[in-house]
Formats: sequence, structure tokens, C-alpha cells
Amino acid sequence: MARSPLTLAAAVTAAVPGVRIAGARRLSAGGDERYDSAIATLGDGREVVIRVPVDEEAEHELASQVVALRALTPGVRGLLGIDGPEFLGQASIDGTRAVVTTMLPGYQIDAGEIPPGEGAARSIGRALAAIHALPASVVRAAGLREHGAAEARADAAHVLDRAAASGHVPVRLTVRWREAIDDDRLWSFEPTIVLGGVGASAFLFGDDERGAPIVTGVYDWHGLAVDDPAIDLRWLSTAQTAEDDVIDAYTEAAHRAPDPALRVRARLHAEMEFARWLLHGADARRDDVVSDAAGLLETLADDIRDYGLLDDLPRDGEVDVNEAIALIGRVPERAEQQHTPTAMETDAYSPEDLAFAEGSNWDDTDDDDADDAEHRRQQEFQQTEPVEFSGFERDVLADDAEHDSDDREDAGRS
Repeated sequence: MARSPLTLAAAVTAAVPGVRIAGARRLSAGGDERYDSAIATLGDGREVVIRVPVDEEAEHELASQVVALRALTPGVRGLLGIDGPEFLGQASIDGTRAVVTTMLPGYQIDAGEIPPGEGAARSIGRALAAIHALPASVVRAAGLREHGAAEARADAAHVLDRAAASGHVPVRLTVRWREAIDDDRLWSFEPTIVLGGVGASAFLFGDDERGAPIVTGVYDWHGLAVDDPAIDLRWLSTAQTAEDDVIDAYTEAAHRAPDPALRVRARLHAEMEFARWLLHGADARRDDVVSDAAGLLETLADDIRDYGLLDDLPRDGEVDVNEAIALIGRVPERAEQQHTPTAMETDAYSPEDLAFAEGSNWDDTDDDDADDAEHRRQQEFQQTEPVEFSGFERDVLADDAEHDSDDREDAGRS
């Protein structure tokens, strides 16, 4: 039986000593059936959220959320430009934990309802780019998971092997995913900090001065890690009208080299979520989940019959227009180069000396012949005759002998 908001609010005083509860209500937006959740109003008017997990998986997720929120120091939050919940405290309740965080203002937009163009779609792309630009030390200092490209590829291969062995994955999907995993072009990405594959519901929106929705906060951080940035874009398969604008804005704002395979890997991750759901059901011994996942996989196999996963992957060395523009935008402006004098900048020449005589042109054969003749005369003039040194040597030796004789006479008189 779900705990009432008043029961949950009472736990706030144990988790955050010194506060006074003025009221409580059930959390609707952002609620999850795996949690008992409520909003408590404190005596000073602030609102906080309290969550209590109802199963072991949710408890593990909530513990990860606490670690991630503690990693978001004031300095890190300043880099983001968007809000995240602040961890206020926790307390034991019925053998599990109750976690209290600040309440983030804003509203949510379902993935299928995100409009294209400037506004929510492009704002999501920029928000994800800011998160992915955080230094990896944020995750490393908190002891959170780090996966490189090789680990991400191996993980996908492992999921495929296990799911295919179950007999519930259509052959068309097995071949499709295996080709993608075996294609090296997909797996040369630069790992970044990621949210861990959150959906559109993790983003909170407010209105800008034009009344357009923009991302003001992200409340779901339990998957914080270093991993494939495409994981955080896999949900775009359910937001097809906004997909291009989200990815374009993300690419423009990203502080990395273009990733030509980003969209393809995001699609691969999205499709393989059905395989992960299948494995979840098998591990939990939930036949209903296994049956549901098998049906979803069959539907997916029919839907992608005419759509090759690698069709949109650029050929080796090819970069699409949006990625090229984004790359150009990250090239720093050239510093003004100092002027270096050239050999022609000398007072030995003047513009008049270098100008053509009136009526002359480069094709004047007579002028060319005259120039050649003048050149030969200069060469003949510059040639020198052999120099005779024999007379010079005799004169020098005679002068030296005379000077030696004079020196001896002077020494004798002394």
C-alpha cells in the first residue's frame, strides 16, 4: 500500500533536522510508481520532494541519485547553466531510505509533443551539450562508472549475444545489430559525461521572454557516468519531429570534434532497449515482461524492414553539412599576422621603374630580344680576367727583406 503524503512529510523532519512542515501533497509530475513520492511545504515556504523506493531496483537507483547529486558541487552547477535538485538529507523508513531533495520549478513535455524549431527542441540539445562538456573528473571523484568506446561496444555485443540466445529476437534484428556492432565507424567516439539514457521527462521547462519553452532544469541524475554520448539521445526515436533540431543544436554547442555516427548509435541504443527489457524480464523471472518484450521486438523487426541502420552513416572521410558548420564554428579566428617585409620592399626600386612603358606588353618579341641582348652584355662585362700574383709576390718579399735589414741596423746601434 502506498504511503500517504502526510506519512512521507513526517519523514522529512527526520531527514532534515530543524525544519517545520506546513503541508504536503502527492507528487504528480515526475512521479514514478516505483516510488512513494510527495511534495512537502516547509514553514519558510520552500518546497521539497521526498521519495521512498518500493523495490530493490528503485532503492539502488535512488542511492545512485544521491551520489550523483552530491557530485554536483556549486562549481559544477555553475558550468551547467541549468538547475538540478540539491540533496538535503535522508532517513530510514520501514527498512529502506527516504531521500529529500529540493523541488525544481517547471513543467514537462512528452517526447512526442516536443515541437520542432527554436524552443524546447534546440534547448534540449544545448542542455545536453553543456552536461556532456563537464570534465570527467566530476564522475571520477565520485567513484561513478566510466566506459570508453571499447567498453560500450563490448556491452552492446554482450546484450545482443544474451538476447539472441533466448530465441526471442527476430533474425532480421540480430543481423542488423551485429552489422552495426561490427562496424568500426560507429565506435571511434569520444566518451563524455552522460545522464545515462534519460528520457524527455527528465527535463523541466520554463518560458523565455518570447514565451517559448526552454530547459531550466534536469531532475534525474542517477545514471551519471562517463560513457557514449549517444545514450542520452536514444529517446529521440520517440520524438521524430524534434529529432533533427535537438541533434543540430547539440552538435553546434558541443565542444568536441563532430561525431558522424552519433545519430546511428543513438538509434542502435534505442532499438536495443527492447533487448535489455527482454533480459530484465528473464533475470527477474517475469514471464509477462518477457512476453511483452518479445512482442515489441517482433513489431520493431517489421517496422525497420525497409530501413537500414547504417544507411545514414557517412562514408569514410565524409562529414555532413551540419557537422562541418559546427566544426568551422569551433576554429578560432586567426590572429592578425605581423607584416614581414619582402625583397621587393626596398628603395632600389620604385613604381616608375617597375611600370611598363606606354604601349608595351608582355608579348612584344622585340623587347624580349633586346632584353636578352642586354643580359648577355652584362654577363660579359661582369666576367673577370685571371689575376697574375707572381709580380705581387716578388714585391712583397722584397719589401719584407728590406724591413728586416733596417730592423737589424737599428738593433746594432742600440
